[in-house]
Amino acid sequence: MAAKKVVLITGGTAGIGKHTALHLHARGHRVIATGRNEKAMAELRALGIETVALDVTSAESIRSAKDAIDRTTDGHGVDVLVNNAGYGLFGPVEMLSDADVRAQFDTNVFGLLAVTRAFVPQMRARGAGRVINVSSVGGRMVFPLGGVYHATKYAVEALSDALRMELRQFGIRVSVIEPGYIKTEFTATTMGLLRKYEAEGSPYARAMAVAGKADEAIGPLAVGPESVARAIEHAAMSRWPRARYVAPFYNALGPVMLALLPRWLTDWAFRRVAGLDAGAPSVAPRLPAQAA
Repeated sequence: MAAKKVVLITGGTAGIGKHTALHLHARGHRVIATGRNEKAMAELRALGIETVALDVTSAESIRSAKDAIDRTTDGHGVDVLVNNAGYGLFGPVEMLSDADVRAQFDTNVFGLLAVTRAFVPQMRARGAGRVINVSSVGGRMVFPLGGVYHATKYAVEALSDALRMELRQFGIRVSVIEPGYIKTEFTATTMGLLRKYEAEGSPYARAMAVAGKADEAIGPLAVGPESVARAIEHAAMSRWPRARYVAPFYNALGPVMLALLPRWLTDWAFRRVAGLDAGAPSVAPRLPAQAA
């Protein structure tokens, strides 16, 4: 096993973050999970995982969390930073409020950047460290009604590419994790935000209704976060971490197909599926029932 590491996971109290915290803790690493839900943090502490309150959109909260971690690690800081905090805002780009768009970027992009800037200097001083940014397959392909969310993930991909090249000289390795459709609380949060814009009489009402039906239809195809946790572990502990990890691996087919097929064809297909085409079905096609 790799030497014991101090691993900080933002958004570590639910979904991918929580599963990764439990996975790395079971491997013997010292895990510090951050979040804003005290009850969820207490549950992790009961399992032996350290927690620190952190709102990635607050500079004061980031400073406070870093000070607390410095105290408990005797100034060492963290060996591995997993930037996992984030959520999905879905809806027509035209209709989303400025406040919702800014909040999406504040968490998914500016929060990630601020936390990275807070912890990288200690890694640079030691000449070693890992920064792992949880992006999405949606950072390399765009679906209708997801424009703002996808924009944040494209930004994470670009920042990660720049950081990977800039920090390599200091012994710091940067990797991107690109989950596909994963079974976590993320989906419920996303659909809740989507329905906020599903108003009667909206020019996008049909597409919004189709999006809800599509989520119900493909829900059974979602997989657990185990593959994502394993990818994060490899990025954190391997001597030769990869620049990108798609988890599960077969989700890489989406970006590959987009690169090979003509754009007019993929645009047409996405419009049809999203209910944005004049001849599109009024509801998403149902998948065949799975055998018990």
